[in-house]
Amino acid sequence: MPKSLVTGGAGFIGAHVTNELIALGHEVIVLDDLSGGFQENVNTKALFVNGSILDVALLDKLFNEHQFDYVYHLAAYAAEGLSHFIKRFNYNNNLIGSVNLINEAIKHKVKCFVFTSSIAVYGAGKPPLKEDMLPVPEDPYGIAKLAVEMDLKVSHEMFGLNFIIFRPHNVYGEYQNLGDRYRNVVGIFMNQLMQGKQLSVFGDGMQSRAFSYIGDIAPHIANSVNIPAAYNQVINVGADQDYSVKELASSVMEAMEIKGELRYLPARNEVLHAYSDHSKAKALFGDAASTTLLDGLKKMTGWAKSAGIRKSTKFENIEITEKLPSFWLED
Repeated sequence: MPKSLVTGGAGFIGAHVTNELIALGHEVIVLDDLSGGFQENVNTKALFVNGSILDVALLDKLFNEHQFDYVYHLAAYAAEGLSHFIKRFNYNNNLIGSVNLINEAIKHKVKCFVFTSSIAVYGAGKPPLKEDMLPVPEDPYGIAKLAVEMDLKVSHEMFGLNFIIFRPHNVYGEYQNLGDRYRNVVGIFMNQLMQGKQLSVFGDGMQSRAFSYIGDIAPHIANSVNIPAAYNQVINVGADQDYSVKELASSVMEAMEIKGELRYLPARNEVLHAYSDHSKAKALFGDAASTTLLDGLKKMTGWAKSAGIRKSTKFENIEITEKLPSFWLED
């Protein structure tokens, strides 16, 4: 039975990957500090460890004790827009923590290190974004993700550590943190609708993204270690059809059967149009399920209504307040 470490396994994507790994017959140890996830998301067949990837002594203990075959690294604070204002926190959590894991994976001869990077590494490249494009990230979050990608490549060349890098984008679905005001627009919209609030839209709402249902992505991430051709590759995963944020808002209202109003906020510094080419993923994994936006939102709606309204929490340690959107400071 293969033994796998899943970091961030109490969070959104990590919880789904954990479920898929258990279905594939893996023994799974989940490491999560619960800063953005919830222990109830963790599959009861997994061993849960409450801890941080910044705790080097804990990582040393876990790797020595379990001798993992695979590492699935999904722990991250994935708030692109906010990352401009929390640079130190961003680089500690998203870069230094990742390097801690890579060090242990090298020392313990892990068979493959699976890393969830992000579409953020591309920056404002012309969509559809392809893996062979020169990455030019436009925010500290994307910079951190790209740095980890580069470290994995040199770790493979120097030490033989195999890796698989996924670049997912705008993923939504069950277990998403509905109370996070800084990221995951689908969850934000659903939480606002359940509270009878207006839906917050930055700028004119014409920014476009390909919103990707988690059930179409998590199986590929989990099973990738069984596909030799995926080793040491960078792979885009996500939906092909892009929608504007305004179109998304209408679809969320339709799925939830709640009529709401839009509240337009000043535009923020963000890439206006971002969606990816998935030819490489289809060549490696075959033509997979492709859930339509409305169908995916309906699946998420059932879970969101049962989970209930989540209080929108503030990030407590903002490092730079200049140009911070005032909306993020509201109670």
